[in-house]
Amino acid sequence: MALPYIATRADEPLNIIWHETHPRHLAGRGDPRRITQTLRAAGWKNHSAPDYPHVVLASPDLRHTVVLEPEAKPYQPWWRIRGNSQGHRWYTDFDAHTPVEILAGLTDALIAPEPTTTPPDVWTTLTSAHWTYERDEQGNETATHPAGTLNLRRWTVEPGECFFWTAEAGLHHTDGGRDLVWRASLDDDMPPHLISAFATALASHEPVQRGRYDVPHAHLVTQKERGPQGEELGAAHAARLKAVRAATRKARRNAAVTTRNGPVPAAAPAPVVRGR
Repeated sequence: MALPYIATRADEPLNIIWHETHPRHLAGRGDPRRITQTLRAAGWKNHSAPDYPHVVLASPDLRHTVVLEPEAKPYQPWWRIRGNSQGHRWYTDFDAHTPVEILAGLTDALIAPEPTTTPPDVWTTLTSAHWTYERDEQGNETATHPAGTLNLRRWTVEPGECFFWTAEAGLHHTDGGRDLVWRASLDDDMPPHLISAFATALASHEPVQRGRYDVPHAHLVTQKERGPQGEELGAAHAARLKAVRAATRKARRNAAVTTRNGPVPAAAPAPVVRGR
């Protein structure tokens, strides 16, 4: 029996005329499958309730979870990520209009092998992209986008207390008011390479593809009908998922070999030849 045609945004990207949109941090949320399907390709399991409008994903070792749960207000957290790294539990929340391309900077780092080297310094990453940087007498640090429409802060309420990270995108007015587009909260206990990956995504100048006026505040962005369209976007997404699946299979094979063979034995010390 043929299924009836049902109009749904899940049919994107094929039925949309896409527009190159910048700045990316004001372009709105985009397609959440950029994150959810990538995590699924990396072996994450879907624990969603079938009849509830949310997506609940957990890593294979159950140490990390990503929840997409739309709320009535766009300035309430829609994305909630929880983790446990080396005994430290951490969290991060993102509002509805956080571009998935920026959030994917963090989630892609979450499924990649943890780097063995020190990650790039967050503030150096941002100032290299021409952001301004300030530090006050309490140790609070703030970096601001050249246009003044995005900032990243590491702050504390009182000296000696724990620090928090906050990213905010929007337009600030001379009277002190603002048009907030989205806000993110990050735990200072997050692994440094994840915060660094998020900062790198914030600093990117690469535009994103959105439908005409399919943005939270059209007056804050520039849109031009150019750039990759439906089939190209679909092919790029499929290639991304294929690469993630291949990397996941390789990591599992390597882990299986290591488990089967055990740790590499230490080399026996060379015999000492003593002279007379």
